[in-house]
Amino acid sequence: MSPLLLLLVGIVIVVGGILGLRLHAFLALVLGAFAVALLTPDTALQHYASAQVTKGEWSPKAAIKFPAKTAAARVADQFGATCGKFGLLIAMASVLGEAMLLSGGAEAIAAALLRLMGAARAHWAFFITSFFLTIPVFFETTFYLLSPLTKAVARQTKRNYLLLVMCTVAGGTITHSLVPPTPGPTLVADVLGVPIGLMMGMGCLIGFGAALFGSAFAHWSNRHHTLEVPAEDAAIVESATHQSLPPLALALIPVTLPIFLIAFSAWLNSPKPALGIIAAIVRTLGEKEMALTIGACLALVMLAWKRDRATATKAVGHALTGGAIVLLIICAGGAFGGVLQQTGIAEMVGTALAGTQTFALPALFLITTLVRTAQGSATVAMITAAPIAKAFIDGGQTHFNPVYFALAIGCGSKPFAWMNDGGFWIITRLSGLREEQTLRTVSPMMALQGVAGLVLTMIAAWLWPMR
Repeated sequence: MSPLLLLLVGIVIVVGGILGLRLHAFLALVLGAFAVALLTPDTALQHYASAQVTKGEWSPKAAIKFPAKTAAARVADQFGATCGKFGLLIAMASVLGEAMLLSGGAEAIAAALLRLMGAARAHWAFFITSFFLTIPVFFETTFYLLSPLTKAVARQTKRNYLLLVMCTVAGGTITHSLVPPTPGPTLVADVLGVPIGLMMGMGCLIGFGAALFGSAFAHWSNRHHTLEVPAEDAAIVESATHQSLPPLALALIPVTLPIFLIAFSAWLNSPKPALGIIAAIVRTLGEKEMALTIGACLALVMLAWKRDRATATKAVGHALTGGAIVLLIICAGGAFGGVLQQTGIAEMVGTALAGTQTFALPALFLITTLVRTAQGSATVAMITAAPIAKAFIDGGQTHFNPVYFALAIGCGSKPFAWMNDGGFWIITRLSGLREEQTLRTVSPMMALQGVAGLVLTMIAAWLWPMR
């Protein structure tokens, strides 16, 4: 069966199940994953296994065994791989967020943001914070850290919760794809021979311009759509307001310390790992799971101090209960996206458009966009498009710096976020959006940012080719 037909089957089951039959997202994603896995032909599985050996991801022995795996086993493998990637992160971030809400720490930071920016400009505080935090930190981590603060600010101002959420996404999601040291832009820069410093500088420049278009769309959406803080989260915040708030400096520690550790670790590892015992300790503490664990523990200590130890213990259980639902949906989305990759859809899209020599930057943007929309991962889409860009460069078809190819690929990884993307579910579940609301607000905003980034990249390449 053709990869495009398999993609269509998956889309019908997932989107139709969620929006049409009102199935729970977890069930629709699992059903879609099983359907795609069952229908994927052995030849596609063999080709996928060979590609993994070529990339150095698998051993030849593992590749030989892979096509014989049952559909259920392949879905379970992808489900487990996603859980391994996000499980501890989501658990600790959930505990951190819950403790920050109950202790009043989120309220204290929100009050400081409001004093600094004013209630009318609170969204800019989240926009700028998210933009710069996501340079060293994964977007998912940034959104987890800022989500409790958006709820606290919205509770104080009684308005613009959707605007706060969308500005947080607008600021962070673009740097995730354009600015190293996150994996996607780092790998693309390496394949194309772009210096990391140049990639970071141009990524920030183009990314900030593209993010401004996203913020403009967020303002428009806020005028046409409404979103309230989820009732359960609002109740948690309200339950903490009668307590005296912790000092701002103390409230900031659980949030800023993980970010500092992750950023410092990334700096020590760029461009190559630093040596010495101090560097080794920082690298260990700077692993995102370890850093968030430290932040969660500090937040619980603050909660026990402001309330009592029983409240802190109860908060852990409540946070893990809610986090487990989010994790299961994300893992189901990862399984769905994973089995789609095994169909060969990415290679098919790339091969179909690889011969397009005219308008190289829009062609690479389109390749990345199609792959990203088909299988969900922005990073995988960028990895798929990078060798094609390398072929353009080696063929001498263009006359500007390779950094513009890398930027076009990064912008192409923004459209279109839907149900096969783990980030889609993180944004949806943490903010309290319904799936159709995310598709009408956040997804088109990210697509607009990608298109705006491409236009800015083409203008920059024309004005300043750097060759």
